[in-house]
Amino acid sequence: MNTTDPPRLSTGLPDLDSLLGGGLLPGSLSVIVGATGIGKTQLGLAFANAGLGQEGQRGVLFDMASRGDSQNHADYARRLFDWTLTEKPAEAAALPEHVWEIEQARFDYTHIFRQSGRRVTKSDLEPEDWKEWKVELSRKLQRAIAFFYGNFAHGVRRCVIDGVEPTDRASDSWQLDLFEYVYHQILRKDHDWVARDLFRERFRKNAERVDRHGWQQSDVGCLLLYTSHEVMLDDLLERPIESGDLLSNANTVILMGKTRDGDSMGRALHIAKHRGSACDDRIVPFTINDTGLQLGPATAP
Repeated sequence: MNTTDPPRLSTGLPDLDSLLGGGLLPGSLSVIVGATGIGKTQLGLAFANAGLGQEGQRGVLFDMASRGDSQNHADYARRLFDWTLTEKPAEAAALPEHVWEIEQARFDYTHIFRQSGRRVTKSDLEPEDWKEWKVELSRKLQRAIAFFYGNFAHGVRRCVIDGVEPTDRASDSWQLDLFEYVYHQILRKDHDWVARDLFRERFRKNAERVDRHGWQQSDVGCLLLYTSHEVMLDDLLERPIESGDLLSNANTVILMGKTRDGDSMGRALHIAKHRGSACDDRIVPFTINDTGLQLGPATAP
């Protein structure tokens, strides 16, 4: 690695960092792909928790699940890392200026679509319902901007986005549309332009504080946990990527799936893509136990 390259972001798993040539690249998108229950959430929390050692602040979690399904984020965080997640209420009324008050801005987790009762594709909604949903999305986007801005202004430099559910066509998913907005218009935008979107007509009044609380978007790491239809790793390896699919635009893609060895089932991961870095292209087994995700084959008790 060139000595002028920015420091890698640890995944929280030293063995995985080694496979990635040192870790994930800041300022880029990394995607973990796998079926429900394969271990994506544990890996995402390990990545977020590792921010405490590297940047002095744990990462934040943005949950996009719209049907109320529990991802067990709080339970995993408490059990694996002794970390009590602080949740920003989705409907909490707040002035934009509250981002300067750490107790009102620095939250670990938000779930702005909790119990929205919506499906994940545009075709699930009638035309009139889709119009209403877009209006609701606009309101929720303002809460998303406040959540990320308030955390980044207080030192957070990594985020995990979870709850993106599989669809037959990526182009039919409003969740992926929203993710694209969050990624390009918040995470990859200069901090002062994000502040303009947050403060709007009050931007000039807050301009001095915006300068004092700035950050470099190239320092921010984003890990997307993307649920797939495919359960077996072999099927993920053969999965076609649509033109414009976010996997084609991601810097790093890690596939996680089930494996079969005779009558036994296991789990393994594969680094399908890691631009700008050497990486190990093996299929690597992993297990999940009381301490979280561990690379390597299962050992006898």
